[in-house]
Amino acid sequence: MDIEDQWVVLVREGISIAFYMRQPHELMASAVWRALERYRQAISPRQPGWYVDYSGDWQPLDSEGEAVIRKRLLATSALVELIERPDSVTGIAFKYQGRSKAAAGFEKEEQESTCALEFRLPIEFLAERGPEWIRSLAIDLGHELPWNSGHAGLSLELGTWPKTLTPRLHEVTRRHPGFDLNRLNKLALYLGTKLRPPAWLTFLGPPVLNELGGVEGLRSQLRSPSTQVESLSPDRALVSLGPVPEAGDMDAGDTLPAYRELARVLEPWLYAHKGEWGFFTEAEVRQWERRFL
Repeated sequence: MDIEDQWVVLVREGISIAFYMRQPHELMASAVWRALERYRQAISPRQPGWYVDYSGDWQPLDSEGEAVIRKRLLATSALVELIERPDSVTGIAFKYQGRSKAAAGFEKEEQESTCALEFRLPIEFLAERGPEWIRSLAIDLGHELPWNSGHAGLSLELGTWPKTLTPRLHEVTRRHPGFDLNRLNKLALYLGTKLRPPAWLTFLGPPVLNELGGVEGLRSQLRSPSTQVESLSPDRALVSLGPVPEAGDMDAGDTLPAYRELARVLEPWLYAHKGEWGFFTEAEVRQWERRFL
């Protein structure tokens, strides 16, 4: 679904792997750096080639840029965005918002701040490297991180969100509920330990997995033959909804029943965003977030 404006791709289909951690950046800076290095090794020979400086401008990720990114990621807080090209979305990108303990108030339970990061893969990797390779990579990347939740699956990558693009985004997200539309900056501020809607791969950790009765408690509530629940550690699990990510097609009656079953189980913990999301109104965001319910 590449959408182009004078040969610049504004939005394209891809794979998003995202994790959310209710811990301050100071405690996991090294883990985030190792996860980024693992991602870059895995996607080779393709690589991010540009980063955003603190003025919002794109700079080449040369040796000087590498030093800047490493310094940022190993500081007390971090805001990092890497992409393959600055002029067009390509499916290769890394985004991270690491919030410090002092700035985000992690010691206060009522605060909803979290550290959030996302690794993107081109949709072509599904055919070129296969869904099992993507699944293994997602697990491997998560192994480095103290996540509370996460997800991996089909997603729309936006280079920018002009208002003129909104009708098309409405159309795609309504018809194909398997596509996510991630906005990391919003989630880092408000997600806390709540959950995003189900994806092809849904990572569940504390406190939600414990409140579900652990792996066995979760498994007992999921009966779809395509669903698998795998223990990754005593307090973390992975739910796989089939062997490959699915977009669904509401117009053709493909409503993704396994995704809907998981959404019903997780409903008490699902995140409800307040306010707009790009050019979606709050009511439209709520409808989209609850698309599996």
